[in-house]
Amino acid sequence: MSGEVPSRGNTAARTSQVSRVRRLLSGPRPEAVPVLVGRACALVGLLDIAAGVFPRFRHSRMHAIAEVLPGAFGPFAAALSLSAGVLLLLLAHGLKRGKRRAWRAAVALLPAGAVAQFTYRHSIAGVLISLALLAPLLRHRDQFDALPDPRSRWRALANFVLMSAGSLLLGLLIVNVHSERMVGDPSLADRITHVVYGLFGFEGPVAYQGNTSWTVAFSLGALGLLTAVTTIYLAFRPEHPAAHLTEEDEARLRALLEKHGGRDSLGHFALRRDKAVVFSPSGKAAVTYRVVSGVMLASGDPIGDVEAWPGAIERFMDEAKAHSWTPAVMGCSETGGEVWARETGLDALELGDEAVVDVRDFSLAGRAMRNVRQMVKRIERAGYETRVRRVRDLGEAELERIRRAADDWRGTDTERGFSMALGRVGDPADGDCLIATAHKPDDHPGPYGDLKAILHFVPWGTDGASLDLMRRDRTADPGMNELLIVAALQAAPKLGITRVSLNFAMFRSALARGEKLGAGPVLRAWRGLLVFLSRWFQIESLYKFNAKFQPRWEPRFVVYRASADLPRIGFAAMQAEGFVNLALPLPRFLRRHRPATRRPCPHGPTAERNVRAA
Repeated sequence: MSGEVPSRGNTAARTSQVSRVRRLLSGPRPEAVPVLVGRACALVGLLDIAAGVFPRFRHSRMHAIAEVLPGAFGPFAAALSLSAGVLLLLLAHGLKRGKRRAWRAAVALLPAGAVAQFTYRHSIAGVLISLALLAPLLRHRDQFDALPDPRSRWRALANFVLMSAGSLLLGLLIVNVHSERMVGDPSLADRITHVVYGLFGFEGPVAYQGNTSWTVAFSLGALGLLTAVTTIYLAFRPEHPAAHLTEEDEARLRALLEKHGGRDSLGHFALRRDKAVVFSPSGKAAVTYRVVSGVMLASGDPIGDVEAWPGAIERFMDEAKAHSWTPAVMGCSETGGEVWARETGLDALELGDEAVVDVRDFSLAGRAMRNVRQMVKRIERAGYETRVRRVRDLGEAELERIRRAADDWRGTDTERGFSMALGRVGDPADGDCLIATAHKPDDHPGPYGDLKAILHFVPWGTDGASLDLMRRDRTADPGMNELLIVAALQAAPKLGITRVSLNFAMFRSALARGEKLGAGPVLRAWRGLLVFLSRWFQIESLYKFNAKFQPRWEPRFVVYRASADLPRIGFAAMQAEGFVNLALPLPRFLRRHRPATRRPCPHGPTAERNVRAA
């Protein structure tokens, strides 16, 4: 009698079960170790902070677990728990990103915690937990090879502000959780004063019964010492300057733009001097970027020969991996997005549309241009004049006046722009840039004479221009930007320009489709949110402004690694563009008359003299 033949389904199920068991026994995947260890350190830090703050917690079952975790040992358990908890929380982020220095700190911290557990608490469990966290760190040390991030002295100031605020709040919590042992009923002001004194190591006005005063004093003192030590370390460690283009890099980029600059309207913005650059092995392509909050932000398409783009992109990704930065690209074209996605496996999401006007098709005639035509004629009747010239055709005195006006007319304390802004006006090396100015001769000239508005365009190949900035005197009549755009488009044929790129309109397609008849509820709700956000960000207004000139719309994309990275990328992009400023700028009166940084023309001293003479 023959036995039963096992079905294919049962065999597959047993094979799958065996595979799962093997995966569990072999441990986590090596690439997942940094994230898991970072989360474990964060959990330990939170438990240590809770153990040091809440007295009820120290008598609960959770405290029985927290006691064996690194940091919660010795006679000064509360103070040490707070210090260790905060340090482990600070260390966790670096471990999740695979930072080598964070790994070294963790490898030193965990054995010290194990020795302390055994010496002071005779806790075998504490030793085992420390070694259990240490084991994957040592086994997978090759996963923690990320280099340090660029840093500056601002980190020390930011650390002092944030740690001081956190210590003040945490200290106030420590003072209040022991309220049942307070002597009397101190006011909120007395409690805050007690926290401030305690952070500096002095006794405050709040008194406690028994040994509670020592527990609070040591806890507050530990927080104050931790703030001071971390701030001093950040202030005196070697400084890595922010990324910037060297003169050699700029010369190489300009050579690439001379050959391939007509491919992307954002190409000239790669010459911003607060960017870094990586070149392909052949030197025929490059990617410029800036690192902001751990995000490696590139903008536009790679510069140079399309066939060499993959080499530059590979170098970009290698640099991101070496530092454990999050790679992202803002505002690339459809072709650029396809190459990025094919070469790296990243995803692309439509970010908005760029407005491009073909000069030969532009005309003020017709019903569609009626509003623009009437506005321009009204301003011209008011006595305004326009001039459109290359930078090389302006004298140094007039250029300096335009620079000062552009700086004073800026609506914010910091210069905005990154992906679609050059960050300078009138540099001798940018002689091909266009400047359109509006003037109103009258009897009462302002601080900049009859100058009332400025538009600056950068080259887009040999036959194009891309709008860089728009500035106007706040006392000038409305419509200055429309007037100068029309003037630039009308003067373009004489300057050999056939196409002009205007502003970038974020989420343009959603705004356009959401207002049409038949739009669904989801699309209408999305458009409503964009309109609401337009109160703070120029989303709808830029779209409507660009639409006045009847442009063709060219989609632009953001390239990213994972959907979970999008909020971080968005925040980093807002920092880079100047909408979020985490650094404290110098007062405006200290920056107003500071001379602009200039460089020699990269084509040689003879060319520089010719530019200035012109």
